[in-house]
Amino acid sequence: MEETPKEHPTGFTARKKVDDSWKQSVEQEKKTIDESGSQEEPYVEPGFIPFASSLGLQAMAALGEIKDPARPEAKPDLRQAQYLIDILQMLFEKTQGNLSAQESQIMENLMYELRVKFVEKKRGALS
Repeated sequence: MEETPKEHPTGFTARKKVDDSWKQSVEQEKKTIDESGSQEEPYVEPGFIPFASSLGLQAMAALGEIKDPARPEAKPDLRQAQYLIDILQMLFEKTQGNLSAQESQIMENLMYELRVKFVEKKRGALS
């Protein structure tokens, strides 16, 4: 931090403290911007949970629970949601015995939450 002296018209000299740490943050941010001008997303190692989570996010978007940039009106697409939930169910069944306890628990919780939201949306559509 630098102190910059500043004279006041009355002869009083004030010392203004300047915090230059923000410059380091900006320089770091500049390094993450690629040639196209967009910021790079952090790299996520491929794995079962990130893959299943991405399918779950797509299903939540299809249910209208989260905003989908491709569909600005956030109207639920129950057929797409059902398809994605079925894919997750198939994936869970095909990987039985090969998942860790944590992965199994995450999948069970994800599918439960998606099914509950699906039933809520389906009932709302029928009303």
